[in-house]
Amino acid sequence: MRRGLIARSLVELPDAVFDARLDRVRTAMQAAEFDALVIYTNNTRPAGVSWLTGFVPYWSEAVLVVPCECGPYLVAALSFRVKPWIERVSRLADVLHTPRIGLKAAQQIAAMQADAAVGVVDFDGLPAGIADDLREGGPKLALHDASVLFAMLRAVADPAEVALASRAADIGRRALFAAEGETLNEMIASAESKARALGAEEIYIAAAPDLERDTRFRRIEGEATLGKTFALRATVAYKGAWIRLVRSVCEAAIAREAAARFAQAVALLPSDRGFAGFCSWLVEGCRMTQPLDPLIGSRLGQGHPPLPGAVVSVQAALAVDSQTVLLGAPALIGQPGAASSLIADPLYD
Repeated sequence: MRRGLIARSLVELPDAVFDARLDRVRTAMQAAEFDALVIYTNNTRPAGVSWLTGFVPYWSEAVLVVPCECGPYLVAALSFRVKPWIERVSRLADVLHTPRIGLKAAQQIAAMQADAAVGVVDFDGLPAGIADDLREGGPKLALHDASVLFAMLRAVADPAEVALASRAADIGRRALFAAEGETLNEMIASAESKARALGAEEIYIAAAPDLERDTRFRRIEGEATLGKTFALRATVAYKGAWIRLVRSVCEAAIAREAAARFAQAVALLPSDRGFAGFCSWLVEGCRMTQPLDPLIGSRLGQGHPPLPGAVVSVQAALAVDSQTVLLGAPALIGQPGAASSLIADPLYD
């Protein structure tokens, strides 16, 4: 369940942004001969529906139906009392309420066309109960996997998405810079408080308390002893845009050297050439419904290389003077022949 404020900004996300995205989706649907598109959402998989409508669930689940000929509507497993709030924060033609969202969605589609061709985004990840209800509610509907279609539409960020990622990065960077206190828990609390004061919908802080012993990030429960060098990672959501940032607390000269090498490696993305000699690295971004999917990295094999114009979050571990440093920041993948660029500075001094 989310704890931050979810509110729509007509300045940051005007109707024209959603209309343009919807036009792109419908053009792709027509080419694929889909009569409707279905996208599932819950609090861990908000990215597809929020991109098209601005709706981000605090809890529970919903299905977005995008018909080819009329406005998109949301079928939500939330009570009717939240309908005004959903309408206030979203760009939707209608909101329907029912505990069996797959059944209701299929019935609505079938009422318009019993044998409609329906594209389902992230079909393999759809909960089994929702899939069964889709089939029950529309026995003659032809369900197709629309994952590739939607992933291609989401691959390139529009200006509004870049601006939101930049705002999320600024919130995360200021939050990590504000991480102060005598204990790790105090640092995490101060970082979270700062992020929420700046308008973050959500922030998750993970830590590697002692980089000399273990470079893996983990959620901190109870007290943890800080080593000479340690790292904090912030995962920040703002208006549906998610990014990750990593700050290592170490000697200033080592941090500067690591940041310079990190920026040089990012500039060569989506090529992995810049990360030669790094201990590990990972690029994440939104493909369909999860806001941060692993795309490419040192442990991913072939992966899903981001396209030019994609917004991604990059994390890396490297050794400088035998000291391990962890860094991370969002980046914009450059157009062919142009360098990719960091959206946030990984230095905090």
